[in-house]
Order: sequence, then structure tokens, then C-alpha cells
Amino acid sequence: MNEIFDMALAPEGERKIEWVRRNMPILRGIEEEFSGTRPFAGLNIALSVHLEAKTAYLCRVLAIGGANMFVTGSNPLSTQDDVAAALAAGCIEVHAVHGAPPETYRRHLEAVLEPGPNIIIDDGGELTELMHTKYEGLIPGVIGGCEETTTGISRLWKMHRAGTLRYPMMTVNDADCKHLFDNRYGTGQSVWDGIMRTTNLIIAGKLVVISGYGWCGKGVALRAKGLGARVIITETDPVRALEAVMDGYDVMPMARAAALGDIFITVTGCRDVITGAHFPRLKDGAILCNAGHFNLELDVAALEQSARRKYEARHNIQAYELANGRTVFVIAEGRLVNLAAADGHPAEIMDMSFAIQALAAEYLAKNRGKLPAEPLRIPASIDVDVARRKLAALGLEIDAMTDGQRAYLGV
Repeated sequence: MNEIFDMALAPEGERKIEWVRRNMPILRGIEEEFSGTRPFAGLNIALSVHLEAKTAYLCRVLAIGGANMFVTGSNPLSTQDDVAAALAAGCIEVHAVHGAPPETYRRHLEAVLEPGPNIIIDDGGELTELMHTKYEGLIPGVIGGCEETTTGISRLWKMHRAGTLRYPMMTVNDADCKHLFDNRYGTGQSVWDGIMRTTNLIIAGKLVVISGYGWCGKGVALRAKGLGARVIITETDPVRALEAVMDGYDVMPMARAAALGDIFITVTGCRDVITGAHFPRLKDGAILCNAGHFNLELDVAALEQSARRKYEARHNIQAYELANGRTVFVIAEGRLVNLAAADGHPAEIMDMSFAIQALAAEYLAKNRGKLPAEPLRIPASIDVDVARRKLAALGLEIDAMTDGQRAYLGV
């Protein structure tokens, strides 16, 4: 039984899915392979990933591989109702509605687990957390899972250290073909897509404060610089802070940066990055947004409590008039700006990330009962396979090492 907004939206969702399929050649090749090998025949796959067209195409590839798919989104504001309808029309069970309140969103997560998953594909770790709390009785049937995000992997390691993780989890975000491209180039482009299409403001000449200089932060900073912005980085990691300095950016604490920035982007994967202590320091007209997985990096609750007036300044932009008379703006309620205010990463980038997901799920199915219950790195062979497929799709060739070179390096 599907729980979606409106099945009549399916034709528009179908057009979106066909567009991304056209631009995801690696996944198309895997789709063709899976149609013959059917590695997931008879298996239930529960998936919670941002439900837009690229995710929908991944779901179809897994279904063609024999999986019974049970699908929900990993953020209510990133769910696209037309895409959910298109999936449901194609006989994939979907529980997702854009803008669902917290209790409905949780019910959707539970609904995809209740049939008893064999493989879990997670984005942020919420399905895995539910499996280990409410659905422990279903864990014996779980072969393993795949985690898409840095935040989710942090949660997995926390569970593993506590001795509570009870099945293997492939750390997809740790794959080179994921974080070096998805996190850097995908996040870098899609964050600015979300900001620019929502605000319709120029970036050149503005001072942009980016909190976090991991791979996502690097990508956002690189694109900001390319758009003509001046960039400040805030960090808690001294090595990353030093790296930002060497890359040509100013580095300072948020307490100082708060008074300087025109646009603030949090991308740390942590919480309480911009808080009530910082809001009074912000310029009049400062714009705040978040590119981390959960909407905890901006303390929006504290902002609402301290504001003397709140109103919608523009679609998907909330204005907060502070006691000092200044007004600051928050995009997409502090949720993922590249998905809640745009369409997420480009299809060509997600082609690589979702190829890793599909092949990691196949690896789990092939190695059922053989893998330890812990976070597991993606095998290097899968990374290399995806990179070679991508180069081939681009029509590019590279050199091969000679026997002499291999002997010299001992490989």
C-alpha cells in the first residue's frame, strides 16, 4: 500500500526520471547487467534516500535486479511528490510525501521496514537506528546495509564502539568515487544552485562564511570563490583549518565571522554551529543556510524564540526580525539547501555515487553470512570498476602500467 501525495503527478515524475536515466550511463550499464544476473531475486530492500529522480532511477535498477523495493525519503522537504508518484505507478512501494510532519515522516520510515528488509540503503542512519530499537526482531533477516553519508557513518561507528551494531554496513561515503566527487563537486554545485535559485541574488563580491572544511566544505568554498565571493572558513579541526589557509581562505572562529558574513553555509555534519550567541552579531540582511544532513547546524528554534517578528520574505525563505532591529534570513527552514531548495547533485555525479550503492548492495548479497557486523569500507575493486566505467562513458582512455613498473612498485 503506497502513501504518496497524488498519483496523478506520475507523468511529470516519469519525465524527470527519464531525463536523469539519460545522463547516468554507469547506472544504465549496471541496469543491463542486473536484468540478466538478478542478484537481489527474492530479497526485500528498504531504502531511505532523498526521494528525487536520481534516487528513483536507483530504485528501478535494484528492482530490475530482482529486489522487492520499499522506498521512503530521508528528508520531508527533499521528497518530490511527482517522482514518488512515478515510482508508485511502476509497482514500487513508496511511503513519502513532501513536507510531511515529523510523526508522518517517522511512520513512513517504519512502513518500509515492517515487511522485513534483507538489505537496507540508508542516508543518515535513521533506518538503521530504527532497526536496532523498534524492529530488533527483524534483524536476523538482514544481510547488511549501505550508508550514503558522512553523518550516517559517524552514527554507525558510534554504534559499533558501543557494541550495538548487529549487521554489516557498507560505508559508501568512504569510497573514493563517492566522496571525492559527490561531496566535493556535487555538493559544491548543488548548494549554490539552491542558494541562487531561491534568493535570485548575485554572489560576486559577497563575503561567504562556510562552516566545515571537509570534502563538502571544500567543494562549496571552491564554487564560492569561482563565483567571485570572498570566503571565510570556520573549523574545529586544526589540520583542516590549516588546509583552508593554504588554499587561500581566511580562517577564524564563528564568533568573529558572524559579524562579517553576507551568506553563511554550515556543512559540518555536527550540531549548534550557528546559535543564539551568534544571531545578534549578524549583519542586517544576512542569509543563513545549511548543507549538513540534519537541520541541527543552525539553531532555528533559538532564532524563532529571540525574533520579535517572523515572516516569509520569499518562497522558501523565512525572515526573522531581531530585537536589535536587524533582519536575517533562513533558507529552507535550515534543512539541506541543495535538496530542500533545489534538485540535489547533478545526475552525472550521482551516477557514480549510486553505482557504488548498487554494486555495494550486490556485494552484500553475494557475501551473505560472510561479513562481520561492523562498518565496512567499499572494496577497492568496486571503486576502480566505477572509475573505469565513468572514464569509458566520457570516452577517455588512460595508460596501463608495464610489467616493469609493476615490479618496481611491488604491485
